[in-house]
Amino acid sequence: MAEQESPTGKGKVWFITGCSTGFGRLLAEAALERGDRVVATARDESKIIDLTDKYPQTALALTVDVTDKNTILIAVQDAMETFGQIDVLVNNAGYGLSGAVEEASDEEIEQVIATNVFGVVDTTRAVLPHMRERRSGHILMLSSVAGLIGTQGLAYYNLTKFAVEGFSEGLAQEVKHLGIRVSIIEPGPFRTDFLGRSGQVAQQQIDDYKESAGKLREYFNTQAGQQKGDPAKAVEAMLQLADTPEPPLHLLLGRNAYDRQLAKLDEWKQGIEAWREVTLGADFPEAKTPIQ
Repeated sequence: MAEQESPTGKGKVWFITGCSTGFGRLLAEAALERGDRVVATARDESKIIDLTDKYPQTALALTVDVTDKNTILIAVQDAMETFGQIDVLVNNAGYGLSGAVEEASDEEIEQVIATNVFGVVDTTRAVLPHMRERRSGHILMLSSVAGLIGTQGLAYYNLTKFAVEGFSEGLAQEVKHLGIRVSIIEPGPFRTDFLGRSGQVAQQQIDDYKESAGKLREYFNTQAGQQKGDPAKAVEAMLQLADTPEPPLHLLLGRNAYDRQLAKLDEWKQGIEAWREVTLGADFPEAKTPIQ
């Protein structure tokens, strides 16, 4: 189906969650700058309303708390009424939780899962019917290298991002024949506010975990603003991804993510081969074909 025209001309329509800061904000600005239309969402609409002042014809600022399904449904409806379509959904809203498995409280665990997992699920489910009807669309899932590699002190964040990875891979297979593409973006450390406002530390601290999970708390406290990843370049990569007719399912961003994932694959392969006989021996014996 051909893309619909807007009063200001052609351009993709983006629906981006978590636009108050970080990747979400930068991506919204970059898409608007190049002439696309953007539905920018955040829990506090006042932090993104300036986008509509600067781009009154192409920006729509809406309140969305991804842990509140009703706000998602209302925003998607408003987006469709305003622009008539959603071409690119960016599931960006989320935050990190640092702390040992024992240290995090029930409330802290439930909140990070509600935001990083169910927020992604609910937003995706709200947008999918519109993409399916048009037989077109691209869903960008903001995961992390933490969705590929577990790290001490980040087990609950790992849990949420590993979930996003599996959800996205399954979804990609379900919707490919409908003309909908899914791409999982896996950044390493980037110089956003992830280690500041968007990175939370469990309130409880247990001395026995100082030498493991405690190292992550130290990282949160000392490395904010020191990360090697350039957010502007990450956003450029996301725009390129959205413009690619056959986008990859996975896109690592940054040297840290690239090196760590390759090292994990090598280690994983070595472990698989070392235990090959045990692995293959878990099947029923193959039936022998009778000699004719």
